[in-house]
Amino acid sequence: MTTDELVVLVDRSGHPLGTAPKMSVHCHDTPLHLAFSSYVFDREGRVLLTRRADHKLTWPGVWTNSCCGHPLPGESLDSAVMRRLSYELGLKAERTDLMLPAFSYRAVMPNGIVEHELCPVFRVTVDAPAVPNPDEVGETSWMPWKEFAEGVLNGLLAISPWCREQVPQLARLGADPLTWRSAPADELPPAARL
Repeated sequence: MTTDELVVLVDRSGHPLGTAPKMSVHCHDTPLHLAFSSYVFDREGRVLLTRRADHKLTWPGVWTNSCCGHPLPGESLDSAVMRRLSYELGLKAERTDLMLPAFSYRAVMPNGIVEHELCPVFRVTVDAPAVPNPDEVGETSWMPWKEFAEGVLNGLLAISPWCREQVPQLARLGADPLTWRSAPADELPPAARL
């Protein structure tokens, strides 16, 4: 990926405000911007966890959900999820399922760098093994969803701050992630409705 990749800036209601270079927005005063999180499952209901590469600007070396990223200006979130899954994990997804259309969070690292994202959450199901891109991913692990969710909910797993906030909301959708009902696309923030 190029270092001049743009992200979409949004207001608190999810309306687009313009764009900014990705490298300039992750700082001590990060503006709210559009992103996504995805949880990849296999046919047995195991979730793919990833450890962020050690050289990442935000939360390096931290375990998190399968894949996160930012849609390019004019790119649908579905396309962005599939693009990043291919780039980061070598996975080809046929479709994505919207789970949490309006998830948003703000988290501050010990060094003061802030993540501040309007970050809809998606489920993806795959049949193939992941092939991690070392520029993005340090390692991967498959874990039964029940075990993972209970570990996060009980504070037993060290996980990224956004994942720690997403898992309780996902757990409320039901015990079996393969049967979660998708959210309607019209519940996405305006900046994400392409």
